Amino acid sequence: MTDAPIQDPVARAAQILKGHRESIDRLDAILVFTLAERFKHTQAVGVLKAQNDLPPSDPAREEKQIARLQDLATQADLDPEFAAKFLNFIIQEVIHHHEQHQS
Repeated sequence: MTDAPIQDPVARAAQILKGHRESIDRLDAILVFTLAERFKHTQAVGVLKAQNDLPPSDPAREEKQIARLQDLATQADLDPEFAAKFLNFIIQEVIHHHEQHQS
């Protein structure tokens, strides 16, 4: 028996959908591990800031990072406003962690 192409449109769509979902699952794993690595570094930054009496947030850097990410999003054909919201969420979580190190 050979791997003949699937003729039934519903079965073919299910096969294509399965492939897309497998790719999405792999990308989700990459996102989680990437965020974990990012937070390891931001935790170290928070400790460093606390040890040196530096403020937990850096609005000028945050603004530059958001603009940078929006530019990257545009290049990647991703909605830059979504990218900004995503980074803002991450930044707020990082600031929260930094504030915990301050106390």
